[in-house]
Amino acid sequence: MGEERSGVPVAGVDIAGALAWARARIDMLDARVLLRHVLQCPAARLVAWPEQRLEAADWAEYRALVERRCAGEPVAYLTGSREFYGREFLVTPVVLIPRPDTELLVELALAHFAGQRGVRVLDMGTGSGALAVTLALELDGADVVALDRSREALWVAMANAARLGASVSFVQSDWFGALGDERFELIVSNPPYIAAADPHLEQGDVRFEPRSALAAGPQGLDDLAEIVAGAPARLVPGGWLFLEHGYDQASAARGLLADAGFAQIASWRDLAGIERVSGGRWLGRG
Repeated sequence: MGEERSGVPVAGVDIAGALAWARARIDMLDARVLLRHVLQCPAARLVAWPEQRLEAADWAEYRALVERRCAGEPVAYLTGSREFYGREFLVTPVVLIPRPDTELLVELALAHFAGQRGVRVLDMGTGSGALAVTLALELDGADVVALDRSREALWVAMANAARLGASVSFVQSDWFGALGDERFELIVSNPPYIAAADPHLEQGDVRFEPRSALAAGPQGLDDLAEIVAGAPARLVPGGWLFLEHGYDQASAARGLLADAGFAQIASWRDLAGIERVSGGRWLGRG
């Protein structure tokens, strides 16, 4: 691998050597993802040609990315993308990184609206647009509106909709404030739900994500409560509301839904068996 200085090969490094150097510092999967990003290559290339030499510029870029990952920066921000529901989404530090848990919201929407065409959908706090774009592409002829209070986040979401060919309308709004009198058959949201003083906000990847997309009041329930309270006025009779929440908030979420007059209230578990999404059906008053 060439002469080393402070444990860093300085010349003639190949794929195998680069990965060996990185794996002594970061997770193996992260090491591979970052090298694939630098080389713009499929995973098979790293296995098939471990002896292939890296260009000096590629090796320098890779070292820099590995060092940033060592400092805690999320891989998704380093590569500028993250997969969600089988599609690659652009992400930047102004938006929350899409996570597999949130795919449960998509599954629930598809289960409740399969076979229906032209469903009106509202995604609240869209961030990268992962939910809105996915629902626009998965639900037949869906009319999807995505809102976020952050203009910078909406730019990212709009870029994702454009590159993935999804028809989505975007609104800058602090929850329901700028929606006028529009009504929907489905409202979904992955809102901020971490308590403001939760020590997890200072740990791991979360340290680098926008605090406004994570924390919501002393118990983490402020935004969930606001969405549930405002949803009845935005749902047609028979419409559904699905909300992602924290691992220990399902009971509180069901309570909020009951207090607001929702029916068919339930919570659904994620792949880890945690009650991750709660929701209910608005049947209308009377």
